[in-house]
Amino acid sequence: MKNLFILALSILILSCSEKQNQTSEESQVEKLKQKIAKFVPVEITYDENLLSDREKVVLEKLYQASKLIDTIFLDQVYSKNYEIKNELMKKTDEASKLQLELFNIMFGPFDRLEDDEPFIGTEKKPIGANFYPEDMTKEEFENRIKQNPKDEKLFTSEFTVIRKQNGKLVAIPYSEYYKEPLTKISNLLKEAAEYADNPSLKKYLLSRAEAFLSNDYYQSDMDWMDLKDHSIEVVIGPYEVYEDGLFNYKASFESFVTIKDPVESKKLEVFAKYLNDIEKNLPLDDKHKNYKRGSESPIVVANEVFTAGDTKAGVQTLAFNLPNDERVRQAKGSKKVMLKNVHEAKFEKLLKPISELVLEPELLKYVTFDAFFNHTLMHEMSHGVGPGFIKVNGRDTEVKKELKETYSTIEECKADILGMYNNIFMIEKGVYPKEMEKQVWVTFLAGAFRSMRFGIGEAHGGGNAIIYNYLLEKGAYIYNDKDQKVSVNFEKIYPALKELCNLILTIQAEGNYQGAKDLIAKYAVSSPSIETLRKKLESLPVDIKPVFEIEQKLK
Repeated sequence: MKNLFILALSILILSCSEKQNQTSEESQVEKLKQKIAKFVPVEITYDENLLSDREKVVLEKLYQASKLIDTIFLDQVYSKNYEIKNELMKKTDEASKLQLELFNIMFGPFDRLEDDEPFIGTEKKPIGANFYPEDMTKEEFENRIKQNPKDEKLFTSEFTVIRKQNGKLVAIPYSEYYKEPLTKISNLLKEAAEYADNPSLKKYLLSRAEAFLSNDYYQSDMDWMDLKDHSIEVVIGPYEVYEDGLFNYKASFESFVTIKDPVESKKLEVFAKYLNDIEKNLPLDDKHKNYKRGSESPIVVANEVFTAGDTKAGVQTLAFNLPNDERVRQAKGSKKVMLKNVHEAKFEKLLKPISELVLEPELLKYVTFDAFFNHTLMHEMSHGVGPGFIKVNGRDTEVKKELKETYSTIEECKADILGMYNNIFMIEKGVYPKEMEKQVWVTFLAGAFRSMRFGIGEAHGGGNAIIYNYLLEKGAYIYNDKDQKVSVNFEKIYPALKELCNLILTIQAEGNYQGAKDLIAKYAVSSPSIETLRKKLESLPVDIKPVFEIEQKLK
């Protein structure tokens, strides 16, 4: 009898355990589906009729090279990414398939919308990604440089990986560390150059092919700035430093393959001539203003064909402003590339639904595509103005070197506030009609919630949280707790914004690392109204998931 009782009890425990496991698995599957649903699939198409037969070959080679960029960036994000992906690809259960789908969106097992919380396993993402040894401390890195000052340039270079050899930190050039994939990419660019009839595109492809092998990107960045009369607008290489949360030193690999829209690009040429006026008008002490950056500043409107690496991870890029090398910016300025088809998708799928949930109803008429597009344009232009090379205690340095890990958040905040400030300046100059002013203020406010949904810990989301919380504190934004809606005080918004512009620009000009840390600690937070409004938006997708037409064509 006793044995029968024990057997029955064992069966009951086993049954309960199986039910718990089943419930746990169902819960995991549901959570993964919810995370994936935050990215609404959008087909990214392109008009290949705009290209000659030879240009179509160039496009195909660039697509193949970009696929390899994906493989490098996957390694840059996390040392175990390939191990995790290979394991997921072997499994056939529903949870593993969903994990793989989300892994591919995020380029790793960490949720970029939830401050990099793991959705596979429990290990936290290393703050320095895979650019540094995971057990390396900031102090260890800084002490290594203090003890060997001659190595500082190599160790802080955007294009080196830090590793430990025989217990000692060493800096390895990207060209050496990623030699195999970079050699393949270099060869593909050379092959593409053979079919490029446009001399400036051919020159860029060849010089960038060499840069991947030499680890010196300066000349190819200069050549990219000189592209003209071209149909294919492409940039490929290591650029943004967001992934390096330790110092914001190390550049991630990315690629944009686009087709230029000649008609829309022509319309925007007027803005380039205002760069000096924009610099002069900055709310910053004249001694800090930067008139030494180049003034070419071409602006291109293009339609995206394919992207890879850093720009494809998680949230999709609306536009880009490159190169980031201050030497190139000083000589030639920077190029702004606006991705029109991505703008259109985000406006319809994201911004309009967000506006209806967070804004007071009377403001909805001021949310327009033109204001959305123009803010991105001026955001990118604003990256190219203000402090770059600076002096700190008589020492020549750069803003990004002094602000360290705070740089990306402060720089994105700067570009967004100057995006508004400079668009108002364009209204004063008669470039935009006066009636666009309220559209500038309201469309940005709706857009701020689009960006903050990326995560406050992410550079763009954190920058927008600073703006929202600061302007709310100054009474420029008004939150109605009763109906959970927000509005703009059109009388207070401009002076409050101007004050914030001065604060951010001065922090950059002085290389004030502590000031940047304090500002982020105070304002880059999920304040009560942000938290309430973000919860209201949980039923909406956070961003688009591009489904590239070219991938279907070239499978």
